[in-house]
Amino acid sequence: MAAIEVTGLTKYWGKALALDNISFHVDEGEVFGFLGPNGAGKTSTIKVLVCLTNPTSGHVSVAGYDAVREPTEVKKRIGVVPDSSNLYDELTVWENLEFVSKLYHIKRSVRAEKISELLELFQLEKYRDRPFGKLSKGLKRRTVLAAALIHEPKILFMDEPTSGLDVMSARALRDLVKKLARGGVTIFLTTHYIEEAGQLCDRIAILVKGRIVVIESPETLRARVQDVPLQGVPATSIKQRNRRILIQTQDVQETLKTLISLAEEKGVKLKEVQTIKPSLEDAFVQLTGITPESMTLEVPKNKSG
Repeated sequence: MAAIEVTGLTKYWGKALALDNISFHVDEGEVFGFLGPNGAGKTSTIKVLVCLTNPTSGHVSVAGYDAVREPTEVKKRIGVVPDSSNLYDELTVWENLEFVSKLYHIKRSVRAEKISELLELFQLEKYRDRPFGKLSKGLKRRTVLAAALIHEPKILFMDEPTSGLDVMSARALRDLVKKLARGGVTIFLTTHYIEEAGQLCDRIAILVKGRIVVIESPETLRARVQDVPLQGVPATSIKQRNRRILIQTQDVQETLKTLISLAEEKGVKLKEVQTIKPSLEDAFVQLTGITPESMTLEVPKNKSG
């Protein structure tokens, strides 16, 4: 049985079409990436999946339950990590986790044990008595993730989990995601960091203007960039960036021979030549038809603190 099954999902907000008859499934224990430019329909999809809004048409099953007819059963079995904090600044880490555990009606006899286990898992023991509002961004994200897991959900929805984090905090959070996946938790992940999705996801769906244009593994998506038809020329594109020339080609050897021959003919010295494989971002750009100049995707920044 699939953890998530979506068939013919269409969603209108007023007269605006947000989702146009999309279908996909997520296997149990899978890390499933959901990517797309701003306005593609990612947030609308998640709101339907976590029972915050009903679809205009189509069928959605989450953890084996109908998201429209059985939202209470769905919510018992999912955890949600929003892109911004949903905890209370004035409460301590322990108090926040205790409050959430009460919302999920976790028995008093096991409540403290569950909280202690989560503090250890997310390395938050020494921060248990610190107000949530005084934590760093990385510690806040870990605490929010711990709160989402307090009731041991089968499926975890993560919206931009590493957004705004410094490099080390983001890496630590990605390691935690991998650990959860190895433990059998199904993870539905949205992110603007395309290469992050490539590191974490078993499969990736790319959404453009409310439609899914492709669902593939990261490896298959990268390979698609290499399958551009040459049409009889040694390069598919040539771009100049300052004093560097970027050439896309399927035949590296033939292109290099041509470059060396041309350099000798013109009396030009080649200072450096590098071969670079296509990235997942290259695949995203090609599949969506969005140029780098017009993309609204964020680039991770190396921040301290």
